[in-house]
Amino acid sequence: MMTDTEIRAKGAQVLAQYLGDIEMERFIALIQREAFDYTQWRQSMDTDESIEDISRKAMELRRQRTDAAS
Repeated sequence: MMTDTEIRAKGAQVLAQYLGDIEMERFIALIQREAFDYTQWRQSMDTDESIEDISRKAMELRRQRTDAAS
């Protein structure tokens, strides 16, 4: 089993590989900023989607929640 530190490092490495450094930072900031149930979000996704498609869906969900809160 990996330690929390190892999981964070591996997660950052994978995100940076697929999203790039800037988008990785944005993704982490988005998750930290808002109430976010990753498990529920992940279960609702199709696994055949690309990282770009998943990112677009996540940003759309955030926009919808922001609009609803306004």
